[in-house]
Amino acid sequence: MDNLTDMTIAAAREGLRRGEFSATELTEAYLVSIEASNGAINAYVLVTHEIAREMARGADDRLRRGEGRALEGIPLGIKDMFCTRAGITQAGSRILNSFKPSYESTVSSNLWSDGAVMLGKLNMDEFGMGSSNETSCFGPTINPYRIKGTDIPLTAGGSSGGSAAAVAARLCAGALGTDTGGSIRQPGALTGIVGIKPTYGRCSRWGMIAFVSSLDQAGPMARTVRDCAIVLESMAGYDPKDSTSVDMPVPAYESALTGDVKGTRIGIPKEYRLDSMPAEIEQIWQRGIDWLRDAGAEIVDVSLPHTRYALPAYYILAPAESSSNLLRYDGVRYGFRAEGDDIVSMYENTRTIGFGPEVKRRIMIGTYVLSSSFCSDHYLKARKVRTLIHQDFERAFEKVDVLLTPVTPSAAFPLGTSTLDPVRMYHNDIFTVAVNIAGLPAMVVPSGVNADGLPLGLQVIGRAFDEPTLFRVGEVLESAAGPLPRPDVWWR
Repeated sequence: MDNLTDMTIAAAREGLRRGEFSATELTEAYLVSIEASNGAINAYVLVTHEIAREMARGADDRLRRGEGRALEGIPLGIKDMFCTRAGITQAGSRILNSFKPSYESTVSSNLWSDGAVMLGKLNMDEFGMGSSNETSCFGPTINPYRIKGTDIPLTAGGSSGGSAAAVAARLCAGALGTDTGGSIRQPGALTGIVGIKPTYGRCSRWGMIAFVSSLDQAGPMARTVRDCAIVLESMAGYDPKDSTSVDMPVPAYESALTGDVKGTRIGIPKEYRLDSMPAEIEQIWQRGIDWLRDAGAEIVDVSLPHTRYALPAYYILAPAESSSNLLRYDGVRYGFRAEGDDIVSMYENTRTIGFGPEVKRRIMIGTYVLSSSFCSDHYLKARKVRTLIHQDFERAFEKVDVLLTPVTPSAAFPLGTSTLDPVRMYHNDIFTVAVNIAGLPAMVVPSGVNADGLPLGLQVIGRAFDEPTLFRVGEVLESAAGPLPRPDVWWR
C-alpha cells in the first residue's frame, strides 16, 4: 500500500487490525522516510532501526493471533527528555553526553505495553529551555513549512520542536512531548499539528528528565485530535513512583469525541487581547469563536486579571527550580566530564563546557532569585502570584466549561531571530505559561494559515482533569477549520 506514512494513527490502527498491511511494512515506511528526510529537518537525534523492526515483528505476531493492543504496531517518536533503555538520553545537552539509562520512563513504558513501536529519540531545546529548538547541542530542528516563495529556514518551536516537526513531516505517526511553559502547544501551533498538555499529575514524570518539577508534564503530539486522544489514553495513569501522580481512573478519551458542543460554555478571556497582537492572530481567534458559536456553543466573556503577571512569575519560578534540579550534573558519575586540576575545577569546567548559554543563563537567574538576599523579593512573591493565577482560573470555570485563546504571538519565525534576544524568546510563551502555573490541561488545534502559508493554531484550556471536554471542543474546531495545506516537500 502506498503512502503508509500519510495515515493517521486511527486509520493505521484499523488497517493493521484488518490485515491491509503489516506493522513491519508500516515501520519500514517510516524508517525510509526518516532516512530520506532527517538530514534536512534534524528532528531525530537517534534512530533505533533494529529495535523498531524487532518491536514491529512482535506486533505482527500478536496481530496474527488476534491479541493486538491499543497501539499495536503504531510507530512513535520519543522526545529526548524521556529515559529509554534503547539508546542514549541527553535532553539535548552535551552534559549528558552518551548517558544510557538502565531504566525506562513510565510514560514510554506504558506506550510499549500497549504495542507501540519506537522509531527513535527526537530533538529538543536543551533541558527544555527554549522556544525555537535552537539551544539543542544537536543543532536546530527545521520547520517543514516555509514562507511562500522563500527557502528561509523557520523554527519548529520549542522545546518539543523535534517532536512537532517529525509529526508534521510524516517521520512518525505520533510523538511524545513535554510541556513546562508551552513546549507542546507552541511547536504544535507553528507546525500545524495537534498537541495536548494534560493536567499536572495525569501522566507520570518518573523517568522524565526534570526541568521544573512543579510544572513539567508529558503529553502526546499527533496529526489529529482523535490521534492525541488515542495516545493519551495509553500513556496516562497513576504511578506510585511519582509522588505528584494522581490516583484517578483514566477516561476513555476517544469516546469523548461526539462532535457535539451544543450548550457548552466557551470563555473568552479579555486579558488575552493584547495591544500588540498581530491582526492574523486576532482574526484566527475570532474565527474560532464563530465556529464554536455556529456549532451551538455559548460564548461568554471572562476575566483573568492576573494574566499579565504570568510570564514574569514563570521566569522566576522556572529558573529557580531548574537551577536546583541541574545541580546533579557534575561530571562525577555519568555524562560529560571535563578535566581539572582538582575536584572543584573539574566541577566548574564540566558545567561551563557541558551546559549551553541559555541553560547557564537560567541557572544564574534561578540561583539569584533563591539567594537569601532576594528570595522574599522574587521567588516568594512569584509563588503568591501563582496562587492568584490559579484562583483566576477557578473563578472563570465557575462560569464556563473551557477557555479559547491564541497559542502564539506569531506564526513560525526565521531561525536566529530570538536567540540573540532572550526576552523576545521568552515572549513566545505569553499565551501558554499561565496554564502550567495553574496545572490545567490545554490543547492546541491547527486552525488555518496566514498570508505566507504558515500554520496558526488555537488553544483550548479546560478544568483540571477534564481532558474529555477539551477533546470534544477540539474536534469541533478541527472539523470547522478543515485540513491545513500540506507543506511543499523540500527536504528530500
